[in-house]
Amino acid sequence: MSTRNQIVLSVVVVLAATALVAFKLRPADTASTQQGMSGHNHAAMSSGGSDGEGEPVKLDTQGARRIGVTFAKVEHRSLPLFVTAVGTVTYDETRLATVSPKIDGWVEKLDVDFTGAPVKKGDPLMEIYSPALVSAQEELVLAARLARDAAAGRPTENAQELLAAARRRLAYWDIPQDEIRRIETSGRTSKTLTLRAPASGIVVEKNVVEGDRIMPGMTVYRIADLSRVWIEADVFEKDLALVKDGQGALVTFDAYPGRAFTGHVSYVYPTVSVETRTARVRLDLANPDLTLKPGMYAQISLAVPPGPPTLVVPRSAVLQTGERTLVFVREADGTLVPREVTPGRTSGRQMELLRGVKVGETVVASAAFLVDAESNLGNMAMPGMDMGSPSSKSGDDKTDMGDMPGMDMGGGGAAPATMAKPGAAGAGRMPGMTGATGMNGTTGTPSPHNHGG
Repeated sequence: MSTRNQIVLSVVVVLAATALVAFKLRPADTASTQQGMSGHNHAAMSSGGSDGEGEPVKLDTQGARRIGVTFAKVEHRSLPLFVTAVGTVTYDETRLATVSPKIDGWVEKLDVDFTGAPVKKGDPLMEIYSPALVSAQEELVLAARLARDAAAGRPTENAQELLAAARRRLAYWDIPQDEIRRIETSGRTSKTLTLRAPASGIVVEKNVVEGDRIMPGMTVYRIADLSRVWIEADVFEKDLALVKDGQGALVTFDAYPGRAFTGHVSYVYPTVSVETRTARVRLDLANPDLTLKPGMYAQISLAVPPGPPTLVVPRSAVLQTGERTLVFVREADGTLVPREVTPGRTSGRQMELLRGVKVGETVVASAAFLVDAESNLGNMAMPGMDMGSPSSKSGDDKTDMGDMPGMDMGGGGAAPATMAKPGAAGAGRMPGMTGATGMNGTTGTPSPHNHGG
């Protein structure tokens, strides 16, 4: 075999042996790496955020001014309470009247022929023809004649009873008494009879035209008295304890800017909507000039008596994370310390705190979310790693590398790599390089630089 072939074969054998040893040493290297990382708490890495245990923040006056942080005192005073809601104007259901004939017939004439017409009680609405009404009129005329012509005694009593029955029949069909007297006195029947308005108000519904046939129970007119209206408002569930019957209210409308109407709560409905988490509240408003129209959109403000004095802070000072509620309290040395509190009611830009702070303490009133973010930066460090080690502050730009098993990079530089036994001292270490803290598979401590090779 020639010398050239022997050299090539030797190189192949060395490379194969190197690869085999590196492969066998790989599990040990991985295990040592995992062991070095076992001290890291990965749960702590993900615990950052507002729900974590925030750290105190040191912020000087210039830094606070630069990011817009302001402060406010915790006050002990009454929190002005008010309940706002929205609603719509509706009819007063106690002032609605329905015209519904009790007989069948045909509409001969409409005296009120459009929706929205104002009517007064007793005004004629329409004239109807009904065969039953004509028969009832004829019975009344006959009964009145018999009562006049009957002799004294038993016949007279029977005639009077028949006359009274004829009158009642027409009255039960809502024929006015003056119309019944006219028929009885004149002795003449009419083809049509007039239906009159049972109440004063506005015709809000009309369901007939001339010539229509009407049936018993059919609603032909609906009349609403709009001199007083209702407002149906939706109040949030959290405000229900502040709403009572008879409570005063101030109501405004987009149609009348700058003008306020007064009313009062007349009823609080006993149920809460599952979808909107609101309850219905009814308010009564006077409307003598018919200014308010059903269907109008209303904004309501309910007057609530002030409660007892309590701890009050600006609403912007309170951070609600979902699990906890925090404020940042400024200590005497200027440190901002996160403190868990229990919130109470909210009124405008003020919030009640039930516990967690004391009167006179200073809290962050604005840009609290920025302070919270700075406070939670301390939670992002990985336990087991020194993020502020001296080596990182010395400006040393050298990069430490872990042990590379089976390689010796020292010596003459051009000489072929030599193999080291696994587990031996310095085995697999690159001369001139030290393992990073926590990455050394043997001691886990930094190794001195070896320049000698």
